[in-house]
Amino acid sequence: MSRIGKRPIPLPPKVSVAIAGREVTVKGPKGELTRTLPPFAVIVQEGNELVVTRKDESRFARQQHGLSRTLVANMVEGVTNGFSRRLEIQGVGYRAAVKGKTLFLSVGYSIKELPFEPPDGIQVAVENNTNILVSGIDKELVGNTAARIRAVRPPEVYKGKGIRYAGEVVRRKAGKSGKKK
Repeated sequence: MSRIGKRPIPLPPKVSVAIAGREVTVKGPKGELTRTLPPFAVIVQEGNELVVTRKDESRFARQQHGLSRTLVANMVEGVTNGFSRRLEIQGVGYRAAVKGKTLFLSVGYSIKELPFEPPDGIQVAVENNTNILVSGIDKELVGNTAARIRAVRPPEVYKGKGIRYAGEVVRRKAGKSGKKK
């Protein structure tokens, strides 16, 4: 049995769960999330805990067991505390700004400011022109949005310029070493 899948998910006091077949809806102080679980996952609420089991012992059911439990646990965590990813911009003249809900990135392209429209449910904030904070209740959407922002100008290996995750280490390469005789 999956080590992750058999652990129960504790429900905080202000969180309510509605289970309708394979569809799970979690409501909490920060919002509401709905997800359809894989067909082999069975979710049951026992008191103030959620338990995810599987219908049979097939290979696919075993693969989906831990995944289903983690998806539901992330939904509970998201509606209680939320998730966030921090990005850093490095490079001379590189900066970001938020106008309304749109993030504008100035990262060395001929277009002075590239507009980036975050999806619904995602908030983007900029601190000190070079730190971007992406936050929301859906962990998958927060990570995907942060990856899309990073993909606008990923860090390059020679000078280290670009957008990177906070704490990300970019291995630097040596440039040209000159003419060899």
